[in-house]
Amino acid sequence: MGGLARSVTDRANLARYRHAGPDALRTEGGVVPLKGARGGRIRGGQVLIVDLVFVHPGGTGVETPGFMMTWPDLAITDPLMMDETAQHFEERGWDTAKTLAEALPYIQIYDRKTVVIKYGGHAMGESAVARQFAADVVLLKLMGVNPVVVHGGGPQISAMLEKAGVKTSFVDGLRVTDADTMQVAEMVLSGAVNKEIAHWITMAGRKADVRGIGLSGKDAGLLTVEKTRRTKRDPDSMIEHEVDLGFVGEPTRVDPKLVRRLLESDADWVPVIAPIGVADDGQTYNVNADTVAGALAGSLKAKRMLLLTDVEGVKGADGEIVRQMTVGEASKLIEDGVATGGMIPKLQTAMAAVRDGVEAVVILDGRRPHAMLVELFTEHGAGTLVQAS
Repeated sequence: MGGLARSVTDRANLARYRHAGPDALRTEGGVVPLKGARGGRIRGGQVLIVDLVFVHPGGTGVETPGFMMTWPDLAITDPLMMDETAQHFEERGWDTAKTLAEALPYIQIYDRKTVVIKYGGHAMGESAVARQFAADVVLLKLMGVNPVVVHGGGPQISAMLEKAGVKTSFVDGLRVTDADTMQVAEMVLSGAVNKEIAHWITMAGRKADVRGIGLSGKDAGLLTVEKTRRTKRDPDSMIEHEVDLGFVGEPTRVDPKLVRRLLESDADWVPVIAPIGVADDGQTYNVNADTVAGALAGSLKAKRMLLLTDVEGVKGADGEIVRQMTVGEASKLIEDGVATGGMIPKLQTAMAAVRDGVEAVVILDGRRPHAMLVELFTEHGAGTLVQAS
């Protein structure tokens, strides 16, 4: 058994089929006696639902009064099943309308507000997830939000370095970057990854003319950096010594004029920014994408910053996700050694961004479908929210 529905492109003519007679429909392939048809919606499209069908196995292509032409060997359609299918999709439509109505207060909160999104983690390597992310960014733009995307690309850099036979190491979640690694990092971040994300946004928004535009921190003096300096305490001697991270930088100045112009334009641009910066002496540096997102969010006085990664949020000492915390509580997690590895720069970024004027920062799982929409437009939220107090 299976449903039978024929798409109707002319919505104006749909009503006349509701009370149609036996010879109301024609198509190609086979011959099927028909008793009435009615209008409905299935899978988001206008359709005609056939109440009673007797299948002719041939497919002669002949049009005869009282018959609908269809493809050969079509299974007999159960009218009751068709009613249930139509009812199911109708209920989904009402559920969608209810969700939109409940989102209205949150849509108004973020209307014409800037939301900086750091997109990263292993989810970036999954094509289906990347496309869904791009579609959600377009939806944010069309709902009046001004999204700005800052992306990472750690797994992609690691894969390219491995392919090139270049070894790499990390200190406190930051990649040690020599000259060869820097060359690969810029090629991957400003090239393949940046352009792919911008492309997916443009493709997802093509019907509404929403366009992603790929940039790096080197463009238009967007991101000025200095060499990152880190110290590490020897566990035996307890003496701190400096760790040379190579060409790893941290922001000293953000000039957001170009980004602001894009957001204020009559065109629907979505800036997509690679975390590459330049020092005053012209040297190019790799910068942690979380840090870039935080610095940019602070300079834009963003309403929210969303740190999309491949973890559900920040875990407390008990191993459970902490849904909300203050800057002071986040700092204590680092001091007590509860937060480790890549979570340290994420929390440091969140704290710095809040201190710079961002209302709140949310660390959430970018692999989950529509995580940004759940965070911004529902009362439930997602991940861990960090705020001033």
